[in-house]
Amino acid sequence: MSRGDCVAMEPRAVGVSKQDIREQIWDHMESQNLADFPRPVHHRIPNFKGASHAAEQLPCLQAFKTARTIKVNPDAPQKNARFFVLESNKTLLVPTPRLRTGLFNKITPPPGATKDILRKCATSQGVRNYSVPIGLDSKVLVDLVVVGSVAVSEKGWRIGKGEGYADLEYAMMVSIGAVSKETPVVTIVHDCQVVDIPEELLEEHDIAVDYILTPTRVITTGCERPQPMGITWSKISREMMEKIPVLRSLRAREQQAGKDVTLQGEHQHLPEPGRQQAVPLSAGRRPPDTPGPEANSMEAARGSPAGEGAPLAADVYVGNLPRDARVSDLKRALRELGSVPLRLTWQGPQRRAFLRYPDSAAAQQAVSCLQGLRLGTDTLRVALARQQRDK
Repeated sequence: MSRGDCVAMEPRAVGVSKQDIREQIWDHMESQNLADFPRPVHHRIPNFKGASHAAEQLPCLQAFKTARTIKVNPDAPQKNARFFVLESNKTLLVPTPRLRTGLFNKITPPPGATKDILRKCATSQGVRNYSVPIGLDSKVLVDLVVVGSVAVSEKGWRIGKGEGYADLEYAMMVSIGAVSKETPVVTIVHDCQVVDIPEELLEEHDIAVDYILTPTRVITTGCERPQPMGITWSKISREMMEKIPVLRSLRAREQQAGKDVTLQGEHQHLPEPGRQQAVPLSAGRRPPDTPGPEANSMEAARGSPAGEGAPLAADVYVGNLPRDARVSDLKRALRELGSVPLRLTWQGPQRRAFLRYPDSAAAQQAVSCLQGLRLGTDTLRVALARQQRDK
């Protein structure tokens, strides 16, 4: 593979935007047939030809050799990178797709796994079948971060596919103390994706990379640009908060710590009326007069009579629980998503549970938050309890 592939990829300097660079690279890779499935590469982290070969250089990095826990993005071109982490008996963390159900999954191969099994664990299907969620309270420390890119410069400046997930994942890791400014960042790309990127395109939430691996080169960028210091809440929209439940938990934490968590388009830092505030995961405390985790009986679920003028409590139905699920599994998932109920009624033999929230608005919010939640390989059914009874 020659550097000639890169000549046409130098972005035009006048009025260039991040999207211009993305489109230019995507068009070039399509026209030159430089990518494997899935095609077309537009709006993706390209699964370029030679990705497996480029990843072979990852274990040679000193940063990899000394790392114990490595976070690798779930995209196809990093499949071989995930395999090398597992083969080296290191802890592999993979972000949950679009952060819908949390931040990380830890890949746990079966005991005595062969190389073939490890390669299956490194695929997207393997990530689903051989993983356990890692909660925000896990105190995980990430020693090396591997991200995908659409474009990257030899100075270490990076452009993703435009949805901002890699930058947000990094910011969230900063927020929970999983990474520091010394944590190395690696990206694996095709040679044609290494281009000049105008510095004026960079924003404070953009992550920079320390190492670039291509099929022909290992580039040490020596980048001194500071990494993001955490979540830039003013860049987070209300829509994004609805799509990514774990963000609500982190926002509640940072709000309690006295940080400015004003969202994009908000004019003042006030909780929304009727919106349930996420319970901090690290404190281990519960609100006054709230029963503890032991309140799992139907009697406990009924609760005490509401005071005069108090809003009526509302229940959420959770069904399709795995046959081997335990109440602790569901409690942990609820804590991670910031949807801790007042009470939980566990009906394991019927593969269902009921969650009590202080009012209908909080219950509806919980239903939205828990949509798509999985325990093991099963996706749970979630609905307002009254709607479920009607069905």
